[in-house]
Amino acid sequence: MPPPDPDDADDAFLIERSWHDPEAFAWLYDRHAARLHRYVARRLGGGHADDIVADTFLAAFRKRHRYDVTVADARPWLYGIAANLIGKHGRSEVRMLRAYARTGADPVLAGTASMDEADGRISSAAVKRELAAALAGLTAADRNVLLMIAWADLSYAEVATALGIPVGTVRSRLHRARGRIRAALGGQDPTSVHEESHEESLP
Repeated sequence: MPPPDPDDADDAFLIERSWHDPEAFAWLYDRHAARLHRYVARRLGGGHADDIVADTFLAAFRKRHRYDVTVADARPWLYGIAANLIGKHGRSEVRMLRAYARTGADPVLAGTASMDEADGRISSAAVKRELAAALAGLTAADRNVLLMIAWADLSYAEVATALGIPVGTVRSRLHRARGRIRAALGGQDPTSVHEESHEESLP
């Protein structure tokens, strides 16, 4: 069995161990599910989040033998699987954002009891109607990159891994998305986070 304390092993070890001991995969769920759920809930609401997180870990479990165990952190892999599932609800996400922009009633925050530190940096700004409208106006590809960095707190390199695109594409999509956000909010960008924290893992 894996070490009793999940902090004693990285994600790659747990996944590799699960090849022979499937119960070891539960450590990975315990480590990442809550944070992933908060991210999906910010985008689609709690009801969808329950299903998407469950489906993400089910798909990950089925694909675990193909995981690259040289990559210690499984977050990009998990968020990439979740991104594909979120994409199937793209119209629902846009409708929800547009409804919030019209009414000022945020159905996501209404069902979210608490936000973690990464979400907390932007949560107060994220409820603004102008931001909701601007997010709804982005392409799905640009919105994915922007929110993986702003809400999931992934680095550029991790987003590139998650989405299977070059880092340069991450940069260009993020630049375009933030330009539209700033244009819509009079020069402000509440999705902006400390750039150095996202640059440090780049080659």
